[in-house]
Amino acid sequence: MARNLCFVPAFKTCTEKDLELLQNFIDKSKKLAVITGAGISTESGLPDYRSKDVGLYSRSGYRPMNYTEFLRHYSSRQRYWARSFLGWNYVHNRQPNISHLTLTDWQRSGKLGTIVTQNVDRLHHKAGTESVLELHGNLYNVKCIQCDYRISRILFQTILAEMNDDLLNDESIRTRLEEGRNIYNRTIRPDGDIDIIDDFVYSFRFPMCRRCDGILKPDIVFFGDNVQQQLVEQIHQQLNECDSLIVFGSSLKVFSIFRFILHAIQCEKPLAIVNIGPTRADTLQGNILKIDSKISDVITKIQI
Repeated sequence: MARNLCFVPAFKTCTEKDLELLQNFIDKSKKLAVITGAGISTESGLPDYRSKDVGLYSRSGYRPMNYTEFLRHYSSRQRYWARSFLGWNYVHNRQPNISHLTLTDWQRSGKLGTIVTQNVDRLHHKAGTESVLELHGNLYNVKCIQCDYRISRILFQTILAEMNDDLLNDESIRTRLEEGRNIYNRTIRPDGDIDIIDDFVYSFRFPMCRRCDGILKPDIVFFGDNVQQQLVEQIHQQLNECDSLIVFGSSLKVFSIFRFILHAIQCEKPLAIVNIGPTRADTLQGNILKIDSKISDVITKIQI
């Protein structure tokens, strides 16, 4: 079981009162829905974006790849694939933590109806959870933006390695990559992006779609891109079938997820939020329980 606290922000100790309120919240529900954000994966060694001191925005001012930039500029795609190629193994090797595993247990008990996740790391799947709706896609597939061609990321990594065999075996580049590995691992991002030397980026090669020669991209929603309307409607339908909603590890800053919070409140569904730090929903009016603490400290103390 994974447990890595280097990306977990400073947190408050969960009080007995908080636990009692959340336990009562869950006991009253016949069918829960859960939304998860980057905060649930920090104990698996993946950072979030917005947390104070340890989040990527606060540490480096980093901003993820923009969809328009990726489409318009070859150099942007080259930079993305080069960095993502070297960052992939770190993300791929992450394992679910106790919070992921506990949600799987909740689902198998029949208490949990559906999980909607903002994360692209597939740690819920590794934990054995079923019926996970991935709002922002996942890193485990690569797709063409012009046709329906898709390829697994694991196979795509092999193709990238073969196309860049000379780079990977260049003694000078390989030495500098190895020397910087510890630094690079500290800059890993939730989307698998990682800082690397410019020589590697500028020489990196990547394929076009084998079917239509279109642009290949990871099957994730880049910033500036839109979530497919069909998926939005599916999530609404699944949430409507549940009688209450819990958010684990999301600041709810992006509207793609916040809209479902607004809908739940409009439908007068009970809402609970477990997150370190403030969220976009903190000032909303309604039946909202907010617990500002580390997820694993809370979720493992709940009886289902």
